[in-house]
Amino acid sequence: MAAEQKTETLIKVRGLVTAFGSKLVHDHLDLDVRRGEVLGLVGGSGSGKSVLMRTIIGLNRPKEGTVEVFGQKIVEAEGAKMRALEMRWGVLFQDGALFSSFTVKENIQVPLREYTHMSQALMDEIAAIKLAMVGLPPDTARKYPSELSGGMKKRAGLARALALDPELLFLDEPTSGLDPISANMFDELIKGLSESLGLTVVMVTHDLDSLRAVATRVAVLVDRKIKSGTIEELRQDKNEWIQEYFSGPRGRAALAGKAA
Repeated sequence: MAAEQKTETLIKVRGLVTAFGSKLVHDHLDLDVRRGEVLGLVGGSGSGKSVLMRTIIGLNRPKEGTVEVFGQKIVEAEGAKMRALEMRWGVLFQDGALFSSFTVKENIQVPLREYTHMSQALMDEIAAIKLAMVGLPPDTARKYPSELSGGMKKRAGLARALALDPELLFLDEPTSGLDPISANMFDELIKGLSESLGLTVVMVTHDLDSLRAVATRVAVLVDRKIKSGTIEELRQDKNEWIQEYFSGPRGRAALAGKAA
């Protein structure tokens, strides 16, 4: 049974076509995300990484193809069905996407208010637990986003994404804008949470160091399609962009850093 769980496919994308006007972003793209893995999603600027993530969670409607999450076709999930899906995943948008007029505690409680009927006391308790889980001190709860550093905003956004104890976690450029030390600490946080909570993670990133530290598999968006594998497998790919990304100067530097 445990072996079957490991290979269960939580996200299945088939023949996905995404376009904005005459601009084709994804051209009959296929992707599987398996339970328990941390999938790093990379690609060049404008390749449609964030668009793909938004399409998977139903924020963008594809032109063609199917997206299934937990066995449910997203385009067919409306009302109660969509709410049931949304309760099983959490999303950390780029820069945290916190509501500026809410305190950190109130931000964390947004999904609790939206999807449950908990008492205020229980929501306060959950917010405190989630803050501790992401490594933020208790007094962060009463602060506003404008009072937080970039790294703290990311952690607060992550606490909100974890509020409903999701099985599936989406991260959009989680280390973007962070200094190397903060980025490394955030990588370690994601790795620790994914292992301790048994999370399946889809991480949109351009950061090679994060990929090497956290991802168990990498999906590369290139030529409007997906190529996936381990970093070592992808380094053998003949595609010019993939070669430059993983084996160019920055790729070699990241590899050397990991070896050190």
